[in-house]
Amino acid sequence: MMYVWAFIVGGIICVIGQLLMDAAKLTPAHTMTVLVVSGAVLDGIGLYEPLVDFAGAGATVPITSFGNSLVHGAMAEAEQNGIIGVITGIFEVTSAGISAAVIFSFAAALLFKPKG
Repeated sequence: MMYVWAFIVGGIICVIGQLLMDAAKLTPAHTMTVLVVSGAVLDGIGLYEPLVDFAGAGATVPITSFGNSLVHGAMAEAEQNGIIGVITGIFEVTSAGISAAVIFSFAAALLFKPKG
């Protein structure tokens, strides 16, 4: 049953993104920003972690999870290191994912001919 809930919750997040682009006429960049900020706000008010516990990958795979990671890391580091932990926590939690994206994008650009 967990796979079904993951599919449903992930699908709902994707439908929200699609509706933002189709009905609200937002660009993909604006839609991504709205979804990341939504994940951050939901984590800030304590609603995203219960969603992750309920839906698993349905809540951790979409872009909303990136906002969740930013706030979650900032809050955890702020508890340990004070206000400076807000900044260092954001970089500490997200650095692996961002580094992987840059490295894999660079490798893809070397292996394949990008179109200009």
